[in-house]
Amino acid sequence: MMCSFYRYLLKFRDGKKDDPVVRFANGVYYDHSFPKASTDYDEISRYLEMNGDYLESMSIFDEAWERFLHEV
Repeated sequence: MMCSFYRYLLKFRDGKKDDPVVRFANGVYYDHSFPKASTDYDEISRYLEMNGDYLESMSIFDEAWERFLHEV
């Protein structure tokens, strides 16, 4: 069974503060409305476009998503 993107992203929390993926993971952790069970790119992407004020750029999400696909 594939873990959710949220669960995958949590492993980057509290890493190097200059890493944009770490900042993204920390923001997602504190976002209580984030779709935590989702493994759907479109669902998460739409959510972040509307609610991801903590995300500096959607390219950071795309990078994390590619890592997710290759590692999970």
